[in-house]
Amino acid sequence: MSDPAPKPSKPFGTEFSENMATAYFKNGEWSSAEIGPVQNLSLHPASHVLHYGSECFEGMKAYRTMEGGAQIFRLNKHAARMKRSTELLFLPFPGEEFLKKIVCDLVAENRESIPDAPGTLYIRPAIIGTEANIGAAGTGSSEACFFMLTSPVGAYFSGDKALRILIKEDGMRAVPGFGSAKTGGNYAAALKQVIGARTEYQADQVLFCPGGDVQETGASNFMLLNDEELITKPLNDTFLHGVTRDSVLTLAKSLGYRVTERDFHADEIISWIADGGEAALSGTAAVLAGVGTFIRNGKEFYAGGEGGAVGKNTKRIREALTAIQVGDAEDQFGWLTVV
Repeated sequence: MSDPAPKPSKPFGTEFSENMATAYFKNGEWSSAEIGPVQNLSLHPASHVLHYGSECFEGMKAYRTMEGGAQIFRLNKHAARMKRSTELLFLPFPGEEFLKKIVCDLVAENRESIPDAPGTLYIRPAIIGTEANIGAAGTGSSEACFFMLTSPVGAYFSGDKALRILIKEDGMRAVPGFGSAKTGGNYAAALKQVIGARTEYQADQVLFCPGGDVQETGASNFMLLNDEELITKPLNDTFLHGVTRDSVLTLAKSLGYRVTERDFHADEIISWIADGGEAALSGTAAVLAGVGTFIRNGKEFYAGGEGGAVGKNTKRIREALTAIQVGDAEDQFGWLTVV
């Protein structure tokens, strides 16, 4: 048996492991990746990322095994999505195999900082444009920096906490064609609505439904579910193609749920929960978080009775997913990379 693992002592994403990884793209080629102590990056003030937002990132998790090792969840899927984000942002990409190797190397280096479940090691690789050229608004950056941090974290949302969600029908989270990129600009574009909803309605998130068309929240995919069916919007380029979303849909099918990917209206959310249905958000940080209250046009609508509650199906699928992630259930889909 390994030594007891440390417990996260700071808010999600503010505590970091000792080491980070870096690599640089210049003169048409990538340097080798180096692992060393976490330290500040040095950037020219004219760097492309600072003026034109050329950056993308990923978020994935490593879980501590009973023997003190580590296993990374859906590494292949995250690497493929990061490649797609760099293509949308015209950033150089070091390759999926490069990314997967350095993720494994850094997790191995920081293995002792992985907390026991329900804590995890959150992995954050990023690529930023570093070309020093304030005249390059119409071109991609010819230079770039890849860096990666790991962060011991606890739960982002408590699994038993029912979230409050504001339904917003007069705006979009991201520009069509760009919403599927995991880039900070898409998150920044949602901040005004999210912070406003938190201030005015004490909402945890905003569900963007332009013209009533249900899309996603500011940081998570959205789905409806009941004892028989799970409904979510089909993939398109207006919102992020969540790795957890894909995992939940695959797992739900294996548990006997009918999974339906179709467009649906905000009206359907209200009728769905009125009939006893559930709603949930999915994401790497959130995993699968139940929604208890929707706020629409100043009125509150509750799932699971007055005050809102996390539904039994949300809990069932969440527990089945986390059991695979932490190694308590068979990895029947080949989702784990052991380090």
